[in-house]
Amino acid sequence: MSTSLLYHGFGIKGYEYLRTRFERGHVFFTIRQKREDLRCSVCRSRDVIRKGTIQRRFRSLPIGLRPVWIILAIQRVWCRSCNLLRQVHLGFADPRFSYTKTFERYALELCRYMTILDVARHLGVSWDVIKDIQKRYLKKHFSRPKLKKLKRLAIDEITIGKGHRYLTIVLDLTTGAVVFVGDGKGADALNPFWKRLKRSKASVEAVAIDMSPAYISAVMENLPEAAIVFDHFHVIKLYNDRLSEFRRQLHHQVSTAMQKKVIKGTRWLLLKNPQNLNAERNEHQRLQQALEINQPLATVYYMKEDLRQLWFQKNQKAAEIFFDDWIARAKSSQIEMLEKFADTLIEHRHGILSYYQHPISTGPLEGTNNKIKTMKRQAYGFRDMEFFKLKIMGIHLTRYALVG
Repeated sequence: MSTSLLYHGFGIKGYEYLRTRFERGHVFFTIRQKREDLRCSVCRSRDVIRKGTIQRRFRSLPIGLRPVWIILAIQRVWCRSCNLLRQVHLGFADPRFSYTKTFERYALELCRYMTILDVARHLGVSWDVIKDIQKRYLKKHFSRPKLKKLKRLAIDEITIGKGHRYLTIVLDLTTGAVVFVGDGKGADALNPFWKRLKRSKASVEAVAIDMSPAYISAVMENLPEAAIVFDHFHVIKLYNDRLSEFRRQLHHQVSTAMQKKVIKGTRWLLLKNPQNLNAERNEHQRLQQALEINQPLATVYYMKEDLRQLWFQKNQKAAEIFFDDWIARAKSSQIEMLEKFADTLIEHRHGILSYYQHPISTGPLEGTNNKIKTMKRQAYGFRDMEFFKLKIMGIHLTRYALVG
């Protein structure tokens, strides 16, 4: 084997090839460092005295299905400049690990298309080796994202398992990158993020959140100049929750068995968008039947569909007119659920209408949350929470075959 093949095939430069050995399906290449290349690994001085060797072997790129090992007697030298005994620097491997840098890059490339377990089986190493390789890569590139250029953010939490366990996610809406993952939910989970954000001196313009009082107070306290935009998805979700409770109350109030049966079967139909109703299941007709026999239910349902149009107005002035008109109709409906929900919207009027100055939402974050849940499900969970967080930080650059 030539030194050229060592370099181009295995990424090993500056070493001499000695011999090849085949044993039990494995290939062993023995190499040595040139005497004229010996230097102190710290000060890089050539004024050194050889002081023995330590033989090591490193896993390298396989040849077909045959594992390949690089065997090297690592030279120890006495540096006259440092007046210390050191091992010489290895250009092709980190002495802390038993594999070469090319092997590490190859494993990372395979992780884009295969699970960690599949990569480990393919390369004939343990699951922990591949996991540690991926973890170090993610930590190096994603553990401390730069925050200085942040302009628009989205904040929300996700559940990560049984027992009400949560993570709080902060998303950069410009790049789609997760810039922070906090433990738990609520204002306290964001404290480490606010500290880093203040040190970065970023000028955040707008933040998309739900109508959680904890998030509102946290953003107002730490980003007083930023506009708060209440996400329309969460506004409609809150309305749907009130609508479900209203339908449940009606079900208990109606007197005839026929009315109870019709109302009971419309729970999900009331929450669906009209365009998503299934014609083959006669969902539109079933919904209309329920609305016809109960006028309050029909009013609440059509007011929900009308509220969706708030985010499709030509400009903010038109949206303000629409908003005030919807509030007036809800107040005059004499339906307690609508009147209370109108009060909720009035309290959050500014944040809802801020959408027309900063047309952002937590929609991209909801998509990221779905990717996170899929990643967790495909990996059958994560034992290492730090590794899980790092995977989340780098999820925007994966094609979704990068699973756990």
